[in-house]
Amino acid sequence: MYKAPMSADPHDPPEIPWGSRIMRAIAWRSGSQVVAQLIMWMGTFFVIRILDPRDYGLYAMTSSVLAFLTLLNGQEFAASLVQAPTVTRHQIRQTFGLLIAMNGAMAALQVAIAPLAAAYYGHPQVATMLRVQALLYLSTPLIAVPSALLSRELNYRTQATVNLGSALIGAGVSLGLALGGAGVWTLVAAPICAFWTRAIGLTIAARMLVLPSFDFRGAGSVIRFGGAMLLSSVFWLFQTQADVLIGGRLVSAHALGLYTEALFLTQIVTAKFVPPINDVTFSAYARMQHDRATTARAFEKSVRLIMMVALPFYAGLAVTAEPFVLVVLGDKWGEMVPIVRLLACVMPLVTLQILFPPAATALGQPRVQVLAAMLGAVLMPVAFWIGARADGGIGMAWAWVVTSPLLVLFTAWLAIPVIGTSASALWRACRPSLIAALGMAAGVMLLDRAIGGLLPAPRLIALVVTGVALYGALTLALARDVLREGAALIGKRVPRVA
Repeated sequence: MYKAPMSADPHDPPEIPWGSRIMRAIAWRSGSQVVAQLIMWMGTFFVIRILDPRDYGLYAMTSSVLAFLTLLNGQEFAASLVQAPTVTRHQIRQTFGLLIAMNGAMAALQVAIAPLAAAYYGHPQVATMLRVQALLYLSTPLIAVPSALLSRELNYRTQATVNLGSALIGAGVSLGLALGGAGVWTLVAAPICAFWTRAIGLTIAARMLVLPSFDFRGAGSVIRFGGAMLLSSVFWLFQTQADVLIGGRLVSAHALGLYTEALFLTQIVTAKFVPPINDVTFSAYARMQHDRATTARAFEKSVRLIMMVALPFYAGLAVTAEPFVLVVLGDKWGEMVPIVRLLACVMPLVTLQILFPPAATALGQPRVQVLAAMLGAVLMPVAFWIGARADGGIGMAWAWVVTSPLLVLFTAWLAIPVIGTSASALWRACRPSLIAALGMAAGVMLLDRAIGGLLPAPRLIALVVTGVALYGALTLALARDVLREGAALIGKRVPRVA
């Protein structure tokens, strides 16, 4: 029987206490993800300046197909290797075989439906792109199984090294192809290179030299666990992909490209930085689930700290959207400005909403996540359809403005009794940062009226510097305790071993 050692990564001295090893594993996981995202964003912003909005619109059309089929790539089944107290070599081979079978089927299915997708969107090039992108699925078994085995050992340091290397390669390929005039194929080839680099690196790092087994007798526990996780993802997928699926049919590729890149820009905090925090807090809430008072206070504290960062970011982005887009992305993206402003105004609500489900699930109530995703899967497609028909990309942005308050209220109504907190407590947690962010936004808007004639670059610098100074001063005056909490959290270090 293979029993993976539940220890920290092999670089850790054995004298480090178990709790500190967990902290170190968390630090490697979240820290490496932030660095990898920064690497990819730097490459992305350079590439955006080179490529055309139409390229991003075409890529968004293929991404909607990829997102639906990727849901069935079986990574949830690999997670069963992490959950199980012990795993045998045969179970590893079964899981590896299951993922190869599922992803081979997904690759074949994508190649088969590529002409249908191209006909649906009215762009023949989409079919060729989808056929090439089928290579992504074939790398999944070589990523998912080694990652699961390394995670069993809490070896996130090795995973971080591989992930950062693949991010660098992906960013380098992306920039090189864009400069070489590859156009939309830049967006196709770079992820394929990054995925396969990661697959090879993780396979070597995990020493996962096993042959797959396609005899699935006795794999019931793996299939049940993965199936349950898969079901919880289905409704969320409908909610998050409905905009491109509907917009790709109703608006031009140019308009869709403007919308999707505005959404990418405004979801930086929500989609990239909050999920790793949710992963960490999920474990913490699970350990505290028998002490609801402590859980409630911990949840309120996490809301307070996250909103202290999210609110000024989104308020600042809303009031500096024009110079920011012109300086960072270039003049050809100027039509994106009103979309960015709308989305930036509503993203704090989206950020708050996605904090609730992990806490409720850790406390034994996954229904909160399922029901919230179900409502989103109904409301948002309808809103996107109405918005796209009415006003293209701006109309789809308004769909977020209309539906997000309803979704956060519904999710909070379900989750607050489970977590043990209250609406008034959450309002108190958000209020200081909200007041400071609104005050900052008002001051920046007044300054922008006075210096609106400046060139975009000096105008942006002046607005950002003023905004940072105003928010800092207002937070010191209104929420000094929140700043102390944040400084204490950042200042924590894993104990050193002599």
